[in-house]
Amino acid sequence: MKPVYVINGFLESGKTEFISFTLAQPYFQVRGKTLLIVCEEGENEYEEALLKKSRTEIVFIEDEEDFTPAYLTELEKKHKPERIIIEYNGMWNFKNMKLPPRWGIEQQITTIDASTFPMYFTNMKSLLAEMLRKSEMIIFNRCDNVEDLSLYKRNVKAINQQADIIFEDAEGEINQIFEDDLPYSLDADIIELDNEGYGIWYLDSLDNLERYIGKTIRFTAMVLKPEDFPKGYFVPGRMAMTCCADDMAFLGFACKYDKCGELAEKQWVKVTARVTKEYFEDYGGEGPILNALTIEKTKAPKEPVINFV
Repeated sequence: MKPVYVINGFLESGKTEFISFTLAQPYFQVRGKTLLIVCEEGENEYEEALLKKSRTEIVFIEDEEDFTPAYLTELEKKHKPERIIIEYNGMWNFKNMKLPPRWGIEQQITTIDASTFPMYFTNMKSLLAEMLRKSEMIIFNRCDNVEDLSLYKRNVKAINQQADIIFEDAEGEINQIFEDDLPYSLDADIIELDNEGYGIWYLDSLDNLERYIGKTIRFTAMVLKPEDFPKGYFVPGRMAMTCCADDMAFLGFACKYDKCGELAEKQWVKVTARVTKEYFEDYGGEGPILNALTIEKTKAPKEPVINFV
């Protein structure tokens, strides 16, 4: 079976940039030739030096009626590629695409220009849906100044629930946690945080503290009592492996508790607290403060270290 990689999207959605980036990666510098079939030409062109270095033969198909299994088979016989990349025309209905019997789609990726997504989603939803329906990865680029990316994600998830969705701006990939991805409900009377939930809550609080202000959370934590902390404060948190076994960090926020003197360093406790945003000297400004409602002694969790690796 000949592996085929399909990159689709509307004109100027970033297909050529994505394919060029892929061809330049060391993992793609493999033995044998690559056949690149381009079904529409945008403003960006492929560099001859890159095509030569990656041993890529490029063929242009301008008309949809020429994109047939018979013609594709002729191209395979002529170029004898090890793999095939198809930059598909976004105005061709993807459900009509037919490949030779021995060609198997290894991966399908859709690129989307976030600045024009609402227009295409409103006016060409059927064409867009056909692109998205079987895509394993959907890349929204040019996300600068787009405020509600979560709406875009919901629009896409309604069509394809399994796809990985990536958002990129001028600085690269946007590592944003959306409310729909949270493993707990923000509407719960008490947000219960297990190992996974604690790690996600901690990271999300750094970027989206407004989600949690006034909320009550509950989690199991180790007690840390920094010497320079003001009286009546401690840090309940968890050790986390953030990169590798040698890269450990203690993740926690300051907690206001009037019985801190009764707590022992490294003691395990069950914390129920309300989240507020306050000035704290060690933060160098405002940040999350936990206002303890109850602190109860408990046993160490089965997995005391959270693994982010």
